[in-house]
Amino acid sequence: MKQKHDHEHHIHKHGHHHNHHSHGHESTKFNRAFAIGGILNICFVIVEALYGYLAHSLALFADAGHNLGDVLGLILAWGASTLAHRPPSHRYTYGLRASSILAALVNAIILLLSMGAIAWEAIYRFNDSDPVSGITMIGVACIGIIINGITAIMFASGRNHDLNIRGAFLHMAGDALVSLGVVIAGIAILMTQWLWLDPLVSLILVVVVVIGTWDLLKDSVNLALDGVPEGIDPRAVKSYLMERPGVVKIHDLHIWAMSTTETALTVHLVIPQGYLGDAFLWQVSQELDHHFGIKHCTIQVETGDSQYPCVLEPDHLV
Repeated sequence: MKQKHDHEHHIHKHGHHHNHHSHGHESTKFNRAFAIGGILNICFVIVEALYGYLAHSLALFADAGHNLGDVLGLILAWGASTLAHRPPSHRYTYGLRASSILAALVNAIILLLSMGAIAWEAIYRFNDSDPVSGITMIGVACIGIIINGITAIMFASGRNHDLNIRGAFLHMAGDALVSLGVVIAGIAILMTQWLWLDPLVSLILVVVVVIGTWDLLKDSVNLALDGVPEGIDPRAVKSYLMERPGVVKIHDLHIWAMSTTETALTVHLVIPQGYLGDAFLWQVSQELDHHFGIKHCTIQVETGDSQYPCVLEPDHLV
């Protein structure tokens, strides 16, 4: 008769396909990008808000508000990126990796609130338009195109594997486009003297920013609620596990994000002949990493003994 540890075996595998040196280099590179991007944008927000006030341009204020949201987002993401590298503790057994998810969520909320305030002011401005300096709008917005373009380029290489980096890249690239819109509005006002173009462009910019922010909000809420990260098909993961040698059934499958860059999985595999050895579990964990990007796997093996059924087998239980 098999010993009890053969009936139910717990093992934890954590795959590492990239070395610590390259990971550290990436971290340093993006920390530098956060610092440079944050300082440049703080300075630009102050200048843009000041000239928006002096030029009576709501479009410049809209752009400044958007940039302020991005600066706060950059600071949050930078802080969360630093916290995410802190080692686990007795109280926080996963470390503080999830702070990067909270940062992305707060970033999205701040942006949406600031856009709501600007939209409200733009609607009011349609009925009470002040004289607008088109030349000032054009000059300040051109500076914005340069600053935001440079910052976006610094985040471009990391946008595909980190929600925070993706958020920073999209917002900086979006800021450059928004500033381009302000330039166009300034030129149009100089040519036509149609002052209503300023609040109109502000509303258009608000719509563009809200559309761009919506995906960030949706993804960050999904991760905050322990949803399966975008890009991972849970049905494909389930099919892969069911096809492993000796596996007749699986249950209690959970896939969630520990941070904006790390995904975890837990699952119970029913293998009637019992534990197949460390080599089997090592291969499964390596292939989950290679095929699905799931690096943190915890696998429980059961024989399916009806006398000792797993209490977590029903799909509705967690």
